[in-house]
Amino acid sequence: MKNLQKLGGFAALYAAAAYLVGFVLWGVVLGYSSDLAPAQKVASFVENQGLWYFLNLTVYVVWGFIMVVLALALNERLKTSSPTLIQIATATGLIWAGLVIASGMIANIGIETVVGINNTDPAQAASIWAAVDAVRDGIGGGNEIVGGLWVLLVSWAALQSGTFSKALNYLGLAIGVAGILSAVPPIRDLASVFGLTQIIWFIWLGIAMLRKKSN
Repeated sequence: MKNLQKLGGFAALYAAAAYLVGFVLWGVVLGYSSDLAPAQKVASFVENQGLWYFLNLTVYVVWGFIMVVLALALNERLKTSSPTLIQIATATGLIWAGLVIASGMIANIGIETVVGINNTDPAQAASIWAAVDAVRDGIGGGNEIVGGLWVLLVSWAALQSGTFSKALNYLGLAIGVAGILSAVPPIRDLASVFGLTQIIWFIWLGIAMLRKKSN
């Protein structure tokens, strides 16, 4: 159990680091946003294909497998005190991990496809990416309802059992609600709030899991 908890702690820290890398690369280095036209997005892929591949691999694919480790570590930590709730949370976390992995793989294959087509037919490349982007966004980026539900359930289970600090658990509850509400179209921007605040939650959780005593 001790080794799994350490792995879970490092997994949580990786999750936070990946979020930070993603925000910096998307927003600062690549200047990418959902408001860009499909043709502008394709142009970014053509110019920075290697960086995009790295980004999708680390922030989505690897992150998803890391999420499996974290979900299982939390299940091990909380299964005695909150067995039913943590079982539901763990199943939700594994589903979330699968969706994120699929989203990253779809993005990388989609980028490779449109970059190749763009050489001969830029308009078709933009049209194809618009379709791919809708699928990718629906699976793992347009809203955070699955991730929000996982954070909410884990935090609820930890709060019931007295595991970790109350402040951490209440923060998790608030973050989880924000993620779930991001599925509502008028307040979809809460997905960004969910991602940014989750960085703090992951770091805090990772440190708590790496310590000998729960905090």
